[in-house]
Amino acid sequence: MKIALIGDVHGNLPALEAVLADAQARGCEAVWNIGDFVGYGPFPDECVRLLRKRADVSVIGNYDQKALKFPKKDKKWRKSKGREKWRAFGFAYERLSKKSRKFLRGLPEQMRFEVEGYRVLICHGSPADVSEHLWPEPPAARMRELAAMADADIVVCGHCHRAFVRKVTGVTFINTGTVGRPDDGDPRACYAVLELSPGHLAVEHHRIAYDVERTVAALREAGLPETFAEMFRQGRNLDGLAGD
Repeated sequence: MKIALIGDVHGNLPALEAVLADAQARGCEAVWNIGDFVGYGPFPDECVRLLRKRADVSVIGNYDQKALKFPKKDKKWRKSKGREKWRAFGFAYERLSKKSRKFLRGLPEQMRFEVEGYRVLICHGSPADVSEHLWPEPPAARMRELAAMADADIVVCGHCHRAFVRKVTGVTFINTGTVGRPDDGDPRACYAVLELSPGHLAVEHHRIAYDVERTVAALREAGLPETFAEMFRQGRNLDGLAGD
């Protein structure tokens, strides 16, 4: 069985469409999504609606949670989050339909199930916290703790926007990378293909070119900060742009 592992779409519809097309061409039979449907990209509702149809499994991400909390946090975040992040959360909330908001609110932070004899845990950050970053080289002691906590054979996660596969005490951790908001200097979308059969597990990450200028044009039409356009063009995050 081939499964497309995707996540961190961040409202980038052209990137999501390109990844789903590539996954279909590779013969993927299912799509598992680790969340962060929204954030910075100009197509939050469109991404939620598409993933409702195409993803077989979805969990909520921390940016999704923040967007849903925006009406109550607006005044506080206007002062504490900085203009760009505050605008990203607000824009995502405003553009989401009531149906999409309801869908996101109904998503769990984790999902567990069994496929081809493997126990699978899907989460956004880590088995411990939706906002915990698991970088490609996390501390070994922490990874052993998380492996024990996971009670699974496979953990699929995202959040840090860095693709990796790491096996710790019998648990295979797979970070999907990011479909919609790369920040490693490569603007192409990233996702993973997981191939499973009894006794066999293989993972391959793929970088997919997409129409970045379509995303940029939509950002500008929406009146979003120009820094967002540069994030997508350069494949960098806000902190990386600030370092220029």
